[in-house]
Amino acid sequence: MGEAENLWVASEIPSSSSSPAETKVLDFPTKDSTTGFEILCPKTVSLPHLEKGSTEDKLGLTERVFSAAGAAFLSAVILNPLDVVKTRLQAQAAGVSYSHPLSYDIGRMAFFGPNMMFADLRCSPSCARAGVQVCYPIELARTRMQAFKEAKAGMKKPPGVLKTLVGVVSEVRTVNNLQNSLHNYRVLWRGLGAQLARDVPFSAICWATLEPMRRRLLGIVGNDTNALGILGANFSAGFVAGTIAAATTCPFDVAKTRRQIEKDPCRAMRMTTRQTLIEVWRDGGMRGLFTGIGPRVARAGPSVGIVISFYEVVKYALHRQYASS
Repeated sequence: MGEAENLWVASEIPSSSSSPAETKVLDFPTKDSTTGFEILCPKTVSLPHLEKGSTEDKLGLTERVFSAAGAAFLSAVILNPLDVVKTRLQAQAAGVSYSHPLSYDIGRMAFFGPNMMFADLRCSPSCARAGVQVCYPIELARTRMQAFKEAKAGMKKPPGVLKTLVGVVSEVRTVNNLQNSLHNYRVLWRGLGAQLARDVPFSAICWATLEPMRRRLLGIVGNDTNALGILGANFSAGFVAGTIAAATTCPFDVAKTRRQIEKDPCRAMRMTTRQTLIEVWRDGGMRGLFTGIGPRVARAGPSVGIVISFYEVVKYALHRQYASS
């Protein structure tokens, strides 16, 4: 699930870590000089963590971009192996044969090695989420690199993104016998409908779940919490929201993978998301629609948690830095 990398945008919603200027009237006990009794005298005080001119407004575009880019990079590096496992499980269910079919991350790591596990990190989902339609061929290359990598004697690393995309277009040219037709390049955007059908509900479900939960957790820890409290509250909310959204949208992820790894160019251009889902249901039933749900959920939950918590903690640290200066 690469859907998490674009979630940082909505975290611009103000959280309890920064609030507008606020004063409060409190009653303080004071001894009356004439009677000798203690009386309550109201005094207006300014709350220190809500003082006027919140430094949150001083965080510029550079700081926010740094926070978001760091969160996406960290999530991609840590959790990319689970995305590889998910794609391979879905490809195996679609009929892609492997000399050593493996269902678990540890087994794949033992056979292919860490270079194969992270080789497609160059086209991590964070690239494709920047602009779905423009960068979609990168997503196509990532899926095919994960699905069709085979261990061969003396092979140190798999083909790159460009070579993978050239191979996809070459398949269409061979079938159509056309060398200069722009129509052939449509194949690079196959499966786009399935990805949109997956990502739009994912974001809706994720944010509908995350925001109320995050506000509630931040309310529990209070406004004076430290970076660890902010990290825990945001990660917990993101983990639960990402898990629910990933599990719900898994059938569309299966359809996307099926369309992207289809090797028959003519069939690939004729397939639709609806037809693909019906085909998956006919072949594997409900279990087929949720193929790879384990690694998908195991990746999506921590991924959303890392993206949200890292972004908020960096903002918190910069906020404190500006406040102290």
